[in-house]
Amino acid sequence: MSIWLLLLIMFVLANLPWVNSRLFLFIPLKNGKNAWLRLFEVVVYYFVALLVSIAFEQQYAGNIYPQQWEFFVTTLSLFLVFATPGVVYRHQWLPLQKKLR
Repeated sequence: MSIWLLLLIMFVLANLPWVNSRLFLFIPLKNGKNAWLRLFEVVVYYFVALLVSIAFEQQYAGNIYPQQWEFFVTTLSLFLVFATPGVVYRHQWLPLQKKLR
């Protein structure tokens, strides 16, 4: 159960930068977010997901296992794959909807 909850949390965090125009859900921006701000948010949310993962590991395994760079590359790749629906929504779905109206 906990792994599915962790994957759901990662999926939600990966898509947050793409589905709203506020910075970190709370800070309204006058001109909206550009691509650099969205990428910055993705990186910050990735580290938040890592912290949540560490908390889950500590709670369920009792200790935190040391990881090498391969683990972080793999989890970052998974996080970016999870962000795909948000990117498609922002850059393909919304422009198509505006064009059809």
